[in-house]
Amino acid sequence: MSYLTRQKFAVPLDRDLVAHDWRRRGYACDMFTDPPGREWNDFVHMTNELVTVMDGRLRLIIDGEEIIAEPGDEVFIPQGVRHSVKNVSSFTTRWLYGYD
Repeated sequence: MSYLTRQKFAVPLDRDLVAHDWRRRGYACDMFTDPPGREWNDFVHMTNELVTVMDGRLRLIIDGEEIIAEPGDEVFIPQGVRHSVKNVSSFTTRWLYGYD
């Protein structure tokens, strides 16, 4: 399964445009701001999740598959699938996430 859509959104990213797109598709849109090295490990949600990087870089591991997401990329994480997220930038990363 392909979890990553490269350059789904134009950069610099417009958060309102992403939120509008996601709402139309039934997703919420919130933001995390993570310092370098911040990790979120081994999560499983009972809903689908979308992730889009605003600035910085994230490494996601979804069901054992490693993905590097950059600004404008959209990542789809299916419900019930174990996943982890790490800021692999040398600076703060802002990223959007939403559940359906």
